[in-house]
Amino acid sequence: MQFREIHIGFIINQIVTENGIKMSRICNFFKCQEEEIEKMYHCESMDSNLLLRWSKLLGYDFFRIYTHHLILYSPPKKWQNECLNSNKKSKTPQFRKNIYTKEIIDFILELLETGEKNKQEIISQYKIPKTTLYKWIKKYTK
Repeated sequence: MQFREIHIGFIINQIVTENGIKMSRICNFFKCQEEEIEKMYHCESMDSNLLLRWSKLLGYDFFRIYTHHLILYSPPKKWQNECLNSNKKSKTPQFRKNIYTKEIIDFILELLETGEKNKQEIISQYKIPKTTLYKWIKKYTK
């Protein structure tokens, strides 16, 4: 899966098809007509409450797709680092950007295996430390 361009309606439709979920069940869950569900399949983005309901119905964390996008494509902000290093206490949860899931690791290693990107391109584009990338290669390549 490519995490740069996210078309959430297409992904939802794909998971519904793979799991063989009947349209009648989906319509009952959302309390809407089949045409409205079909429109959702064509939406590139959707409301978070609606996406949460899809996640519950299909048992799939669609928000994680966006989290992967943030991990791969958003550079750390200077002000975030300053806030984390200062003594200021924030009332909002603070998340570390450098937590890599298995899906992210597989995505990066697939880029290497297919030759789409070389090691240096991955290190510079995704800001993954060199030692981390080499550990992944050693541990996860077959």
